[in-house]
Amino acid sequence: MEPYHPEPEQILKFIHQCLEEDIRDGDVTTLACIDPNSRSKGKLLVKDVGIIAGLELAEAIFNHVDPSAILTFRNKDGDPVHDGDIVFTVECQTHALLKAERLVLNSMQRMSGIATLSNRFLFEVEDLPVKLLDTRKTTPGIRFLEKWAVEMGGGHNYRFGLYDWFMIKDNHITACGSVTEAIEKVASYQATKGTELKVTVEVKNLMELFEVLDTGKVTRIMFDNFELPLLKEGVRLVNKRFETEASGGVNLGSVRKIALTGVDYISIGALTHSAQALDMSLKILD
Repeated sequence: MEPYHPEPEQILKFIHQCLEEDIRDGDVTTLACIDPNSRSKGKLLVKDVGIIAGLELAEAIFNHVDPSAILTFRNKDGDPVHDGDIVFTVECQTHALLKAERLVLNSMQRMSGIATLSNRFLFEVEDLPVKLLDTRKTTPGIRFLEKWAVEMGGGHNYRFGLYDWFMIKDNHITACGSVTEAIEKVASYQATKGTELKVTVEVKNLMELFEVLDTGKVTRIMFDNFELPLLKEGVRLVNKRFETEASGGVNLGSVRKIALTGVDYISIGALTHSAQALDMSLKILD
């Protein structure tokens, strides 16, 4: 599968919404004290250690606020960076630079934090045949940025929403009455609608696992909050008949132990809901 990349229209819509939120009728401070004809040069300075992400987005933002902007990059998205690195310089209208400053910083700090945390998780299991997945535990409105950043850090995107992958979870099972009933209803829906979306079913114990194995008709079995010995036994019982996934409270201290059980995938909500922003600044050069 090709790495995720948002459509240009989605990026432009995001830029429009953010600038409207921040500027509205105008950047009054800049309008009051900066000559509208002046041009400035700025630098994006990293003040932390991690993985840089959002450079392509920053370029789109600057090109939107000033089509004459000239950006010179010293890094590319997904590169490791260190305290003191200047990842790019930009020369453009001063008004445009000041309009774009906070949007660029907020986006890149958030995306770089996610890419950095994703890369740290990847480091723990990079010698093992397991893929690390993000989840829907994202910030409303900017899921596409956060999932983009996960890819830049070496992780993999799971479903993007409720529309592109069937995931039968505990609430679906409770509402339907049983694991089997939920699976059968999804299969019937697929047949009626003529869709071929993949199907994950969540199991909480080995009894539910046996029920899924008897029923079939799924792509992947997700073991939710299983203790390691039970997870290993569950993977053994599946015996590659279906894809296997572990989820629930995965952290940097546990991810390798989970991977060693033989699961194919580990989904990690922390990649997006617990990432700390990477510190950086955007300063006008004297």
